[in-house]
Amino acid sequence: MAHVKREITIMRRLHHKNIVKLYEVLATKTKIYFVMEFIKGGELFAKVAKGKFSEDLSRKYFHQLISAVGYCHSHGIFHRDLKPENLLLDDNGDLKVSDFGLSAIKDDQVWTDGLLHTLCGTPAYVAPEILAKRGYDGSKIDIWSCGIILYVLIAGNLPFNDTNLMVMYKKIYKGDFRCPKWMSQDLKKFLSCLLDSNPETRITIDEIINDPWFRKGYKKEEEHHQFNETEFFGLNKTEKVEEEDKDNVFLNAFDLISFSSGCDFSGLFVQNNKNESVGERFVSSESPENIVMKIEEIAKRENVEVIKRKDKRNMVLFGQNGNLIGFVDVYRLTELLAVVEVQSYEGGIWKQKFSQEISSFVYHP
Repeated sequence: MAHVKREITIMRRLHHKNIVKLYEVLATKTKIYFVMEFIKGGELFAKVAKGKFSEDLSRKYFHQLISAVGYCHSHGIFHRDLKPENLLLDDNGDLKVSDFGLSAIKDDQVWTDGLLHTLCGTPAYVAPEILAKRGYDGSKIDIWSCGIILYVLIAGNLPFNDTNLMVMYKKIYKGDFRCPKWMSQDLKKFLSCLLDSNPETRITIDEIINDPWFRKGYKKEEEHHQFNETEFFGLNKTEKVEEEDKDNVFLNAFDLISFSSGCDFSGLFVQNNKNESVGERFVSSESPENIVMKIEEIAKRENVEVIKRKDKRNMVLFGQNGNLIGFVDVYRLTELLAVVEVQSYEGGIWKQKFSQEISSFVYHP
């Protein structure tokens, strides 16, 4: 459960064009579901398995990979399992980083020595300092994995590979790999910086961006993308937006589940016949603003007082003698649909005066 909670926490922090989006989390008593962005192009691994890429195509994907990884690091998040199987391609052929199940958060998981110590990763992509078991810098091991990925894209095979796992680990530990002769000198030099077995001298994200091979065809705005994203999507900014514009917040999965019996969403579309005198719920294709205006219009005509709560879509209705008539809540469900939930108490006045007039608002799927 701790791993699942961490992955949710991490993915909700990340808003970057080259990272798969987490839209929603649903939970039942026995299962947790992630509702994520659908990436149609599949894994990058499937494409590179058919044959190596050109330097130019590899560079394009590597630009996008480093943009996403740099963004994660600027938010104190380390992926720790970067490999072609976890890189997806969308309809436009752009790269999307996925699977943050092994990721770490700097503030939560770094020891007093300033390093991470959990052994994780995929054998062929694991950094030598993880094998040393003395602790490691999360950003440095991600850069190492990026180096392996770049090599695989261009060469079509792994830089460190052997049928014997211990032999492969020895090669990784020593940084023992060779570049094919047909690789450009700039690329060979760049790979040697990425796959430097000494994490202290291994290239950093800033140095990657300034490398001659990397900079070819690199757009300046991409270089600063992570900073713009941080300003726009930072936690403080997000909280401020939510505070200023609560009216535009949509229902989330937990709201939907609370509306329905178990996971049966038919309750959203069918009136609850068991407690008609107490509760009523319906979905409407009208906007929440129009629904509220209609309720206020009827209330004024029937001498019913309407008191709105802070978010303006939650109302309390009082009759002429100050008696409580009921509560009305209007929620945005999707761009096109809203949910109206009513709890009525006094003499069925809601059913007599309000229900019939707003029945035209009810959505019939």
